[in-house]
Amino acid sequence: MSEQPTRPVVFAVWLIIASVVGWFAAFQLTVEKFVLLENPQEALSCDLSPFVQCSTNLGSWQGELFGFPNPLLGLTGWMAPLVVAVAVLAGARFPRWFWAVFGAGITAAFVFICWLIGQSLYATNLGVLCPWCMITWAVVIPTFFATMVHLTRNGTFTGNEKVKATAEKAMVWVPLATILAYAFIILLIQLRGIDFLGEMVRILF
Repeated sequence: MSEQPTRPVVFAVWLIIASVVGWFAAFQLTVEKFVLLENPQEALSCDLSPFVQCSTNLGSWQGELFGFPNPLLGLTGWMAPLVVAVAVLAGARFPRWFWAVFGAGITAAFVFICWLIGQSLYATNLGVLCPWCMITWAVVIPTFFATMVHLTRNGTFTGNEKVKATAEKAMVWVPLATILAYAFIILLIQLRGIDFLGEMVRILF
C-alpha cells in the first residue's frame, strides 16, 4: 500500500533534524574513541564530571557490543532516515514493505538505546552518563514514537480507516510522549543516585 496522498512534511523534517543531530553525536563519539585509543590515560573533552563522561562507556564491552565501536552504527544508521526524509520531501512514495523495513530499523535502534540506558545506569562497570550518548537517546526516542504513529496512519500496520484517522490525530501527542519519556529517564537516573539536574547545573554554570 502506498503512502497517503498528503506528504508527511513535518515528519520528514523531523527525520532530517534527528539524523543530523544523531550523526553529529556519533561522529563526536567516534573521534573521542580514536583519542582514547591513542591516549588511554588522557581525559576526553566529553569527560565533564565523575558522573557525566564518555571515557568509561567507550572503554567498556557495552561500547563495542558487536565487536566494533557503537558510534559506527550511528554514523551509518542515521543515513537511512536522512535519505528517506529527503526522498519524501522530493515527492517519493514508498510501498508498504519499505515502510515496514524502515519501521523495523527504527525499532531496533530504540530497543538498542533502551538497553544502553539500562547498562549506563545499572551495569556495575558503568554507572555514568555519556553526554553524546544522551543526545542520541534524545533524538531516537521521539523518532521512534513519530515513526510508529506515521506507520499506523499511512497504512503500514493496518488498513482500518478509523485507526489511521486516529493515528493522524495522535501525531500531535508525540512531543508530550517524548517529554514523559525524558522525565522517566531522569527519574531512573535520580533513583540510581546520580543527581542529574545538579550535574547539569554544575556543568553549565
